[in-house]
Amino acid sequence: MASLADQNSSRSNQLPGLDGQGALIVIPTYNEKDNLERLVAAIFEVVPRVNILIVDDNSPDGTGDIADRLAKDDERVNATHRTGKLGLGTAYLHGFRWSLEHEYSAVFEMDADFSHQPRFLPDFLQSLQTHDLVLGCRYMEGGGTENWHWTRQFISRGGNTYARMVLGLPFSDLTGGFKCFRTDVLKALDFDGIQQVGYGFQIELTWRTHQAGFRIGQVPIVFPDRTAGQSKMSSSIFMEAALGVWKLRFGA
Repeated sequence: MASLADQNSSRSNQLPGLDGQGALIVIPTYNEKDNLERLVAAIFEVVPRVNILIVDDNSPDGTGDIADRLAKDDERVNATHRTGKLGLGTAYLHGFRWSLEHEYSAVFEMDADFSHQPRFLPDFLQSLQTHDLVLGCRYMEGGGTENWHWTRQFISRGGNTYARMVLGLPFSDLTGGFKCFRTDVLKALDFDGIQQVGYGFQIELTWRTHQAGFRIGQVPIVFPDRTAGQSKMSSSIFMEAALGVWKLRFGA
């Protein structure tokens, strides 16, 4: 039987299987004690050989302790801790660097609140066979949202259309955060040059991947409102994304 080191050394040289082997899911957490354990179990029901990295920002509700217990009980789960609430983008960059150190072949971004449903994970892995980045899209045939107030629908669709028009990108959902990268993409990106840390981070990653000439695919997802905990969206995060697309467009 191959050692874990041998398995790691071969991960980046092959695409992940549809069971998740060779892929890593990065899950940033802050006060997600009501969701995390259920989410991890639900992921393994769908892709039993995937690995998970939980990046906890010193959650005061004990989420970090849950992450440590899950990691202790299951070798597929890993937990890292940061000193405070440092932003969604930096949490993902932390996870990307970790994934490259451990030589995975693909890396998912996934929220901890069940708005990113595990049932769609195999669709990403299938599309990854012919693409370098796969976006989970709410605004394409087969996708959608559930239990969203009309104002949230309006803001989300409007923000997405705005970003597409400013940047001239053809993709259906630029503001979503459910996506999967081949690690070749991550190796090519300049992490230190990433400017945005909130939800504008998602737009920037897709923009930079597109500008680098990688193949980007889309799969439809249904995005329900979170079932537990509190949303991390704020007006400052929204404004960062709105202004950030112009900085990307003109190379600022």
